[in-house]
Amino acid sequence: MNPDIHDMAVRILEAAGNRRRFVVALAGPPGAGKSFLSEWLCRELNERQPGVAAVVPMDGYHLDNAILEPQGLLPIKGAPETFDPDGLKHDLERIRCADKTVAVPVFDRPLDLARAGGRLITLAHRIVIVEGNYLLLDRVPWDSLRSLFDLTLFLEVPDEVLEARLIQRWLGMGQDQQGALERARHKDMLNARLIKAESIEPDVIWR
Repeated sequence: MNPDIHDMAVRILEAAGNRRRFVVALAGPPGAGKSFLSEWLCRELNERQPGVAAVVPMDGYHLDNAILEPQGLLPIKGAPETFDPDGLKHDLERIRCADKTVAVPVFDRPLDLARAGGRLITLAHRIVIVEGNYLLLDRVPWDSLRSLFDLTLFLEVPDEVLEARLIQRWLGMGQDQQGALERARHKDMLNARLIKAESIEPDVIWR
């Protein structure tokens, strides 16, 4: 399926109806454009119904470098085992209850750390878009998230496009050409292939 952002916003609003809370998962590999599209989709929803939507980024649930380094996981930061899926699940369960404001963490990419309580999901936010790499991963404990989503979307992007975007991302973060190539090909693309191979079937494949 290849809907544009306007069509997707309309589809979500129609599916949400008058529910107190409607949770959308926007999953896909690194470099697919999840952060960009989730924020754009949020703006489109809010233009149609002001204040109705908010975004919860999975990257906010990165484990801190101080936790990863002693475990030898810092070199593979971004792999499934370097996140806190149980913390994400707990917050999504609270969000689904729709009975109080919930503070969620957000990831500060330039500082390479998560900021606790960086965003508030209020009762006005009837539609919550959760975006992240492993939301549909068919592995314990990630598979326990599926029941918390009302609609699941998966961004499908060819590997060559992902790699080119990831190289540019690392260059923009100060890596030299060789460092950017190494990180993109031997770190990010490994995660991308895992996500493509082991994610459950979404409701919508968004190309």
